[in-house]
Amino acid sequence: MKSLIRNASVAAAALLLGLSATAIARADDKPTLAFVVNGASDFWKAAEAGVKKAQGELPDYNLELKYPEQSSVAIQQRLMDDLVTAGVKGIMVSAVDPKTSTDGLNKIASETALFTTDSDAPQTKRVAYIGSSNVDAGKQAAEIAKKAMPNGGKCLGFVGLLGADNAKERIQGMKDGLAGTKIELVDVRGDDIDQARAKKNVEDALVASPDVTCMVGFYSYNTPRIYEALRDAGKLGSITVVGFDDDPITLGGVKEGTVAATVVQQPFEWAYQGMKLMAAYLKGDKSGIPANGLIIIPTKIIGKDDVDAYAANLKAMSGN
Repeated sequence: MKSLIRNASVAAAALLLGLSATAIARADDKPTLAFVVNGASDFWKAAEAGVKKAQGELPDYNLELKYPEQSSVAIQQRLMDDLVTAGVKGIMVSAVDPKTSTDGLNKIASETALFTTDSDAPQTKRVAYIGSSNVDAGKQAAEIAKKAMPNGGKCLGFVGLLGADNAKERIQGMKDGLAGTKIELVDVRGDDIDQARAKKNVEDALVASPDVTCMVGFYSYNTPRIYEALRDAGKLGSITVVGFDDDPITLGGVKEGTVAATVVQQPFEWAYQGMKLMAAYLKGDKSGIPANGLIIIPTKIIGKDDVDAYAANLKAMSGN
C-alpha cells in the first residue's frame, strides 16, 4: 500500500510539473522559429551566433537552434515532428539525407513553414534554400588543388554523409574543376559524422593507398581529422591537404602551411538571414523569396595570408 501511495504521489508530482511547464509555455505566446542542424559539429557555432544576432532584431519571436541526438534521418525527423507538435511556426533544416527524406520533409512543410540550408531538398515543398552553392565550393577546392599541385597527383576525399546533396555536389564540383588536369579525385570515403571513424578512415588510407598525394576534407571536421592523422603518422607537409570550412585546426594548418587552403562557407549568414527571412515570410512578406527558391551565400578561399583577418572577423561575429 505504501508503495502504491508513493507511486501515486510521484505521478501526481510529475503531472503537476508537466502542467506547470505547459502553463509557462502558454504564457509566452511569441511564435518560435527553429534552425535544425544535421549533427553535432563545431561548424554550427557560427550559426548559433547568427541566430543570436537575429534574436536581437526579432523581439517578437523566440529563435532556437536544435541539434539532433545523432546524425540520422529518423532522429532528425522525430526532432522536427516534436517541434511542430510544440507549435513551432517555421523550421530551417540542414537535412541529413534529403533524397530519402522527401515524405518526411513534405510532412513538416504541410504543418509549418519549411526552409532548407546547407544541403537543399529541392524535390520537397520547402519554401526556399539559403546557403552555399556546393558545386561552386567544390570548384574552389579544385582551384586550391591545382595551385598546390601543378604537376598533378591523386586525391582522396573524406566526408560525413555520402548521400547528402551538399557532399555529392561538392564532390562533383571538384571533379568538374579538375577535368582536363593531371589531378584526379580517385575516391571519397564517408564516416556518418563519426569523429573517430573520420580519423580512422584517413589512417586506413595512409596504409592502403600509399600513392595518394592529396587529401580533401569535404566537411568541417574532416580536415582536422586529416591533419591529426597525418601529424601522428609524421606525414604533415608531405601530402597536400585541401580543406573546407573554418575549424581552428584547419585555420592553424593553413597558417603554418600544412593545409594548402580552405573553402569557407558562411553559416552565420545562413542563420542570421534565414531567421529574418522566415519571420518576414510568416508575416506575409514574400518579397525575399526568389522565383527559383535559391538564396546563395558565396563561399570563398582562405589562404595563408588571409587567416588572421578571417579569424578576427569570426571572433567579432560571435561577439567575443
